[in-house]
Amino acid sequence: MFSERLKDVQAAVEGALAQAIAAHPETPLRDAMAYAASGGKRLRAFLVLESAALFGIGEAAAMPAAAAVEALHAYSLVHDDLPCMDNDDLRRGQPTVHVKWDEATAVLAGDALQTLAFQLCADPALGGAENRIALVAALAQASGAAGMVYGQALDIAAETAAAPLTLAEITELQAGKTGALISFAAQAGAILAGADRAPLAAYAKALGLAFQIADDILDVEGSEEAAGKRLHKDAEAGKATFVSLLGLDGAKARAAALVAEAEAALAPYGAKAENLREAARYVIAREK
Repeated sequence: MFSERLKDVQAAVEGALAQAIAAHPETPLRDAMAYAASGGKRLRAFLVLESAALFGIGEAAAMPAAAAVEALHAYSLVHDDLPCMDNDDLRRGQPTVHVKWDEATAVLAGDALQTLAFQLCADPALGGAENRIALVAALAQASGAAGMVYGQALDIAAETAAAPLTLAEITELQAGKTGALISFAAQAGAILAGADRAPLAAYAKALGLAFQIADDILDVEGSEEAAGKRLHKDAEAGKATFVSLLGLDGAKARAAALVAEAEAALAPYGAKAENLREAARYVIAREK
């Protein structure tokens, strides 16, 4: 069952991340890293492990990559919450890192989580050197100035733009900010197996966009208690979202169509990909 499998992944990845972080010197920096990396949906780790399973790669052999993408994601949230970025004081129902410690510690904790991600991608447990190098390169591409950071830069620029973003512009923004890391996670199994990535890339493209549309819907309909963060910020700031551009019903219809598209992309894998299909359905049914 999907929900049980997701819970198992959450527990396993939590343990793997905690172990990796505990190997660092005992300092407030390490405490902040552990705090930032705890909790969350672990959807990206789930995608890594399930994509690896499609190619017969067991959980233990793929776990460093699953932990890596979650460390990278945690770094991005720590930096995104900073006063110079989104200036959020709540994340996953808890004070953000710069609130609990200070801005300098938050910057350094994010830096350390980012480098930890690449250290984990180089773990010999992931297999041969060629595939590990490919994994490192793919994560760098997904997280840097052509991927996640690019999307974040577009998001910041949109705050002072003369006019709200168009649908094409916001789709490009979110393909970087949210979609790039999801795309890496979904393709990780194929990278580790040295297999064709195309079906999983198509799955991930649809999944990532559906995820962001669902986030925009939650920002309108969700509860802050369930989400664990402040909502309605985009509307208050006058920023364009998929809901503002498509309408609530239109956004829901688009998200559902993308889920169907994601499921269809998994046809080459047959029944082995059922958990990935369930993950696509989950992204538009979640409450946080």
